[in-house]
Amino acid sequence: MPQVPQTFDALAVRAWCGLALDALGRAREEIDAINVYPVADGDTGTNLYLTLESAATAVEAVFAGHEAGGGGAPTPALADAVRAMAHGALIGARGNSGTILAQLLRGMAQVLAGDDAPAHADGRGLGLALRHAADSARQAVAHPVEGTVLTVASAAADAAGGAAGGDCGTVARAAYEGARAALAETPERLDVLRRAGVVDAGGRGLVTVLGALVETLTGETPRGAAGRGPGLHARVEPAEEAHRNPAPCPDAAAVPEPGGPAFEVIYLLEAEDAAVARLRKRLDALGDSLVVVGGDGLWNVHVHVDDAGAAVEAGVEAGRPYRIRITRFGAGDAHAPRAERMPAERVQRAVVAVVPGEGLAGLYTEAGATAVLARPGEPPASGELVQAVRRAHAREVVLLPNDAELRHTAAAAAEQVRAEGVRVALIPTRSAVQGIAALAVHEPERRFDEDVVAMTSAAGATRYAEVAVAERQSWTMAGICQAGDVLGLVDGDVAVIGQDLTDTALAVLDRMLAAGGELVTLVLGDGAPESVAERLEARVREGYLAVDTVVYHGGRQGSVLLIGVE
Repeated sequence: MPQVPQTFDALAVRAWCGLALDALGRAREEIDAINVYPVADGDTGTNLYLTLESAATAVEAVFAGHEAGGGGAPTPALADAVRAMAHGALIGARGNSGTILAQLLRGMAQVLAGDDAPAHADGRGLGLALRHAADSARQAVAHPVEGTVLTVASAAADAAGGAAGGDCGTVARAAYEGARAALAETPERLDVLRRAGVVDAGGRGLVTVLGALVETLTGETPRGAAGRGPGLHARVEPAEEAHRNPAPCPDAAAVPEPGGPAFEVIYLLEAEDAAVARLRKRLDALGDSLVVVGGDGLWNVHVHVDDAGAAVEAGVEAGRPYRIRITRFGAGDAHAPRAERMPAERVQRAVVAVVPGEGLAGLYTEAGATAVLARPGEPPASGELVQAVRRAHAREVVLLPNDAELRHTAAAAAEQVRAEGVRVALIPTRSAVQGIAALAVHEPERRFDEDVVAMTSAAGATRYAEVAVAERQSWTMAGICQAGDVLGLVDGDVAVIGQDLTDTALAVLDRMLAAGGELVTLVLGDGAPESVAERLEARVREGYLAVDTVVYHGGRQGSVLLIGVE
């Protein structure tokens, strides 16, 4: 039997995140299928998976930083690991269920990473962390409802407290069994679940996460864990349901009453505590399903409203909202009920592309692609790419990562959807301008292999560059740069260091066109003045015969300017 942690330390946090992510991956479709509350949008399992994926990525980053720094201790401190887990979940939280899971993890971190936090937690410490997690999650929800994940979390904490005299494995097992029992009773506590004949989807996800905690601390898979052995009954047994409700609704997605809010609004918010307290009151008056989690100046806000603009404006008044996501329920998108959000038949072929700015996202969408927005410093996780491929609903998919650092993430997503029967080709585009070139020659009517070859050839024939501003002093291929210097990168390497944005862009353009070219593509970021594009276009007209120029506005894309030469 493999060695397992006897206490809850940083290694246990890392293992727990990995095992929980795997377990949620196996249970995702089942959890999505039973999602009927608060909105039957069929995405609870997916949202929980994406939230935990963000948490796991943050924990791995802490371990990588510790190894690179050559610290004296063999592993990071428990406090660092749980803080990273909580922060990763906070910034990556999706939907109502993911937001609550983020607060559960934050509640644990507040106990395990406090001022007097030990290097590792014993059974009593783990029990206290689970108790605080359940209490803080309940406080984060404007109007707690029994029969939901909150009930399951409270039952887990109660059971863990009763076993606090044991070791961590004993406490974790008690929490799991307590949560499992409470989950089975959720249809008795919430009428919408009883009528649908299902248990609470968010609670089902939490039981899965706690099952992974048991496996982490004991090395044993608990009974009923997702995808292993006798499973938890996500749906109430037919005979039992017939006794409770002689005419159960056969379609879980049709159970909730119509007339709810039209939009789901989610955003991260930098704000002070007092401002957030006022924000809670305002959003509570605007809609329902309000959950505000976080603290220490950073919050994740989730609410269902009819006036999405007012919800965002309330965030602006409270502080600085960003990563704003607005989804219309039942409008053919990822949050619509399953019967509405996808056509009955898959389309033959689709293109899914990662793009760095809102302007380019619009351009790619107009060209028929499914765009995944990558904001500066916030690359998409593999789960987001998988979700985008599913949303494209095609038999064949061409995947454009448009970033060299996303190639492995895209490859992992491609493998996952191939297992679902989708034919996927990954074209290793390194820049959005290479993606534009590939998309320009895309012809869905061609044979798949021929289309992929043509798109790959077009992308490979496009040299790419970007102009950005250095954030700190650094060594580069072109010498040492200082913070504030303008950097010209050609094919991923710094080739020019300058002081003036326009002069640096001109130098980069000349270097690229020295090898020839027929078309120059310019993508302007928010920080680029229009005069830059005008100067570059003039340089092409005056100095390079038979070369055309096209200009796009990329929005907040990280780089001041992207340049492509075909």
